[in-house]
Amino acid sequence: MLAFEKAWRFQSPGAIPDEVRWAFTEFINRVAGQSGNQKHVIEHFKRRFSAAAGRDYVNSSSLDWAHGDLRTAMEEAQGNAALFIEAFYDAVTDLARERPELGLPEISHINKVLWENNVPYEVRPPDLISRNPQTPIPVEASAPSFAQQARTTIFASLEDMDRLLAEGRDRPAVQEGLWLLESIVHAFQGLETDGGTVQGAYFNKIVEDLSRHHQGQVLQQALKWATQLHGYLSSPTGGGVRHGRDLRADLAMTPQEARLYCNLIRSYISYLIAEHERLSPKVTPGQDGSRDIQRWLGR
Repeated sequence: MLAFEKAWRFQSPGAIPDEVRWAFTEFINRVAGQSGNQKHVIEHFKRRFSAAAGRDYVNSSSLDWAHGDLRTAMEEAQGNAALFIEAFYDAVTDLARERPELGLPEISHINKVLWENNVPYEVRPPDLISRNPQTPIPVEASAPSFAQQARTTIFASLEDMDRLLAEGRDRPAVQEGLWLLESIVHAFQGLETDGGTVQGAYFNKIVEDLSRHHQGQVLQQALKWATQLHGYLSSPTGGGVRHGRDLRADLAMTPQEARLYCNLIRSYISYLIAEHERLSPKVTPGQDGSRDIQRWLGR
């Protein structure tokens, strides 16, 4: 069983879309196809979904009837997302113990299906968590000083970061966020401010020059915090997501730590985009004041 809000067992937190049911059905068929007794596998999943739907389990008379009865049980369980996800997870977990020779969908596969179909839940054994309480800090990239193509790149990178988190791929998610933070900082290179033109070709040098031009201001402090996070995550004895990791140290990243890093990165990105707009020369509609920022955001 998965742990989640007890009230969800009696009052649905929301329904599962058909696309998720179809994807899980495909998983089930792939598992059954590996077994010499396909009906046994179908019945195994049907038992779990029948319980989730609040109906009695009845053994089907044939494989064809088993498929049809499974579909009916899944459709009835579909109205409660929490119970539906739990039914599939429990069935897979039970099979892993009973039939270790079978290839089974992993948690990352389950979460990927949920993410791709905008179902706001994640399986984090032993918990089923709602993504709503952990809604990422919004990042507005609508500043006119950023080219449309650059904004598309920013949003695509943020979506990749969120998708990787949902799939349980914590370190790659943080790596994606760190790359985007570096890219946003590089957008300041060559920008003319009241304190002078921002020089430097790399993250630390750009930050150093930008900070010198804004001593005593919030921007200087924000850059200091962002640099500390960047340095820690880059270090082999810190986060180890950029320059490799010290394999002698215990650097396992927890999901909670990954979300902390990603949300901190989001907050710095949001602030720096706003500052870039504030410091950029005003442009007339249709012009691009970013000095071809896309070249800095190109991978």
